[in-house]
Amino acid sequence: MDPLAQRVIDAHGGLERWKAFSTVSADLVQGGALWAIKGHSRTLERTRVTAGLREEWAGHAPFGGNGRRSRFEPGRVALEAADGTVLEELREPRRSFAGHDLMTPWTELQLAYFAGCAMWTYLNTPFLLAWPGVESEEVEPWEEDGAAWRRLRLRFPPGIATHSMIQTLYVDNEGLLRRHDYDVEIAGGTPGAHYISAYTQVSGITFPTRRRIFPRGEDGRAAPEPLVVSIDLSGIELR
Repeated sequence: MDPLAQRVIDAHGGLERWKAFSTVSADLVQGGALWAIKGHSRTLERTRVTAGLREEWAGHAPFGGNGRRSRFEPGRVALEAADGTVLEELREPRRSFAGHDLMTPWTELQLAYFAGCAMWTYLNTPFLLAWPGVESEEVEPWEEDGAAWRRLRLRFPPGIATHSMIQTLYVDNEGLLRRHDYDVEIAGGTPGAHYISAYTQVSGITFPTRRRIFPRGEDGRAAPEPLVVSIDLSGIELR
């Protein structure tokens, strides 16, 4: 493993501690321009997400009204009733985004896919650095607003459903993540700069509780507006 990757994992609680758990859950309050653009401004405004730590899956409950919940896996996404009855499902959901750009509306199943894919990635990072097939290397450092951050370039294998195959993590002097860059392939490759802050410790693991995502320009700098997505987490539990 890249030495910087090892340092980042250790700063967030260490791989052995992480391996003691199989799921993570958190209450979410979400905002930003993306949800209205995609036609679902309130569906996931307040919800609880649960994600797997040993396999790729995630779910949100509630998902909109009527007691529904979602279930995301790389090859399938579904909406379920509270008792687990499948109401709708979509196989090979990523294919359904062909031809999309940032302004293309989503169906509810597409929203469930994006939200599940995104939160599984966020909640498992930086421990995905140790995931089978994930490659990382340190690249040139970055300066922003008086801060100097080291950077890790990640390459994901095809079997992982995430925003893009290539992503970049920005690391502060303590080994904590401060920014996460990617291109949202299912939205026409839209580039994002995802800022990470307000850390807390849960069962020996260090989690950020505040996430803010902005457009990223060709020079790598984040635009000050619009705020594309905001995510505030609370009630984090590891089991």
